[in-house]
Amino acid sequence: MPAALFSAAAVLLAALVKGAVSFGFPPLATPLLALVMDVKSAVAVLIIPNIVMDGLQLLRLGDFGGVARRMAVLLVFGAAGTVLGTWLLVLLPPSVATFVLGAFALVFVALSLTRRQPVVPAAWAQWLAVPVGLIAGVIGGVTNGPGLPLVMYFYSLRLSKHDFIRSVAFTFVVYKVIQVGTVVWFGLLTWRLLGVSLALTAVALGGFRLGLLLQDRLEPVTFNRFVLLFLGGLGIWLVVRAVW
Repeated sequence: MPAALFSAAAVLLAALVKGAVSFGFPPLATPLLALVMDVKSAVAVLIIPNIVMDGLQLLRLGDFGGVARRMAVLLVFGAAGTVLGTWLLVLLPPSVATFVLGAFALVFVALSLTRRQPVVPAAWAQWLAVPVGLIAGVIGGVTNGPGLPLVMYFYSLRLSKHDFIRSVAFTFVVYKVIQVGTVVWFGLLTWRLLGVSLALTAVALGGFRLGLLLQDRLEPVTFNRFVLLFLGGLGIWLVVRAVW
């Protein structure tokens, strides 16, 4: 029972953050759940809650077709990376990828704070979508957190608040649907874990709803600051987790 309560509290907190800034659920919830279950099971049970929350986010904002056209290249290469990353999850410990991801996030935030953050011109967006999608997919498969590379990419495109949220939600839904198939294929999502996942989905929806209320009250400038603040916090968390 203590493990179940801890898991529910961890998912509730991570879902609250997700609702507020549109990302951060897997990298926050996965290491917390890994304290009471093995990391591969933690990755598996968190995929469905993430799909449900991002699906609801998309329903709120709409424009599926426009986002799909803009993100087609990113989605194709992200799908390939997700399959590869899930295969690596089965074979390798994720500590190295976790450290690199956290360090990269910290560098990105540092550049932003010094006003030297890279800005991706619109003409370069499709070219960069190939490596970004592949890297995000691999990292997502190994660590359950494809969001940080994608968030940094979308932030560099200087998208509006709603376009940023649409892009994050749409890509996450596609990546996570593919990840469901791969974890089932590799035997990581058992029937017992599926039941746990559905129960945690119900918990996550409560925290997500509260986070959306906060998100709606954030002005675009404040929202961007929250994104950078949370990226920095996640970067520190991931680096410490990898070397601890």
